[in-house]
Amino acid sequence: MTEYQAQRLINGKGQCFIAPFPDEVTKAAQYGNGIKAHVVYLSQYQLLPYNRIQEYFADQLGMPISEGSIYNFNELAYEKLAGFETISKEHLVESACIHADETGININGKRHWLHGASNVQWTHFFPHAKRGTEAMNDIGILPHFHGILCHDHWKPYYKYDCTHSLCNAHHLRELTRAWEQDKQEWALEMKRLLEKMNDAVNEAGGMLLHKEAEKWKVQYRELLGKAEIECPPPDKPKEVKRERIKRSKARNLLERLINYEEDVLRFMTNTWVPFTNNAAENSIRMTKVQQKISGCFRSTKGAEIFCRVRGYLSTCRKQGLSATQAMTLVFEGKLPEFAL
Repeated sequence: MTEYQAQRLINGKGQCFIAPFPDEVTKAAQYGNGIKAHVVYLSQYQLLPYNRIQEYFADQLGMPISEGSIYNFNELAYEKLAGFETISKEHLVESACIHADETGININGKRHWLHGASNVQWTHFFPHAKRGTEAMNDIGILPHFHGILCHDHWKPYYKYDCTHSLCNAHHLRELTRAWEQDKQEWALEMKRLLEKMNDAVNEAGGMLLHKEAEKWKVQYRELLGKAEIECPPPDKPKEVKRERIKRSKARNLLERLINYEEDVLRFMTNTWVPFTNNAAENSIRMTKVQQKISGCFRSTKGAEIFCRVRGYLSTCRKQGLSATQAMTLVFEGKLPEFAL
């Protein structure tokens, strides 16, 4: 607790002079930056509901705090982080490789989408009513990005002028399903081949020489040739129809592995490209935790606050700054050193 006193003087003529209080002191009693940072830390980082934060402050600190104050502190952190978010987006646009993913969220009972873009140093989240290019254009990262984009083959990502890399963790899961449920033998062989490729890349230090990579690609193409026999395309109907012929899940997977070979195997020849897109999935995982705890966001503004603050805290952790230190800087009006 900090107390401010102002000296009051009256001169011989009866004129009164009162010393001014600091600009930030506007009320007779008010919460300081330490309390504000602590509240936002509990709300946005530890994901405690408002009523549990109120209980904690009342029971442990003897300091009653209203639900409105908790929201106001979160909103203030959101406003103070506007400049940081701009810096974060600029760094992601200029980076060599980023991971992108999206997940469904509930805002006041309606389905929305949380979009994530990240790399090893920066994280950005944004909620939007749409899942595709309309949302991605509004966010403003992918339209200006020309590096390597890692994703899970969600088709709108291919609208952007950049190099693409597909998540092989998704492929391994789909190959496992094709083997266990559809009894596709080629799927089991392909799963094992991709895993061996990844082991070879790791043993080589993150990238294979061109000749070595070509040897693996030969095995990859030979196996896909066998798969074409085991899992052929569906027969065309006698009557010509405009509708696309329905394919099995195993066939769709096979065609993706054939048509997007370079994107599937890019991890072998580029040190920036990982085997999976797990970095993006891990970054948005806490969103699921938040939804399980709270059920939904009450408003779009609440979702925006969560995304901006969580993106900031995720970035700070990647840069070696604790969540407590990060929130203290926010309410002191300072940027972390790495963002200067």
